[in-house]
Amino acid sequence: MFDLPDPVEALPSDPVERVLALRLGLVSQATGGTIDHNVYRVLRAELMQNPSLSDLLPRFVRTCQSPDDFWQFIKAEYSSYAERRTFLREQFAPLLERLEMRGSPTADLISDRLNSHDAAEVGRVWEKALSRCAGDAEGAVTSARTLLESVCMHILDEFTDDDPLYRAGDDLPKLYRLTAEKLNLAPSQHTEQVFKQLLGGCVTVVEGIGAIRNRLGDAHGKGKRPVRIAERHAHLVVNLAGSMALYLVETAAHRLDSGG
Repeated sequence: MFDLPDPVEALPSDPVERVLALRLGLVSQATGGTIDHNVYRVLRAELMQNPSLSDLLPRFVRTCQSPDDFWQFIKAEYSSYAERRTFLREQFAPLLERLEMRGSPTADLISDRLNSHDAAEVGRVWEKALSRCAGDAEGAVTSARTLLESVCMHILDEFTDDDPLYRAGDDLPKLYRLTAEKLNLAPSQHTEQVFKQLLGGCVTVVEGIGAIRNRLGDAHGKGKRPVRIAERHAHLVVNLAGSMALYLVETAAHRLDSGG
């Protein structure tokens, strides 16, 4: 007689596939089948304990401690199998989108570098910006600007022994200008035209991130007809901010290592 495989051990290792396994299990539970209690318990705990994912976890998963709890919830909410399937697909979409974005080579590289940086705040803000892209575009834009501000302040602190070069209330363009000058990244510090052009483009990107946050972020009140930012634009802003943050952090590390 053969022992049946442990359902938990049989779960895939890929984070996206694990979330899909949870969603498919709940679809089964909602449409006449079941999800293994231990599988639900393990996956639920895993996602709830991940600070960069827990905010995107469907609320009913956070409140339903067992498959039986979920069954009581879903049968009261929707009477048909089709409605339940649609509901679960929509509820898990932001979390799956976040994981798929996080799994991209660029996002992974930025996360690895920023999370290994001395300032824990930098990595935390980056993860927050990523997590907000799905479902909170305005918040993602605000976090993208905060990321660059935090990186600039941290680098200026590293390169300044006495009074800081910046003051409370300095805006992002000024913080970036001070940081770029410290790292020899200001266009005026170079004579080669291609470098002046590239570094000038970096200035434009940073100024654009600061401007779009002021116009479309969630840090200010809005009138009756607010302009909404699309998720694709939030992805662009966050990825640009992440790339600039990575460039600044790596340049600062190189200069510190070389004594420059």
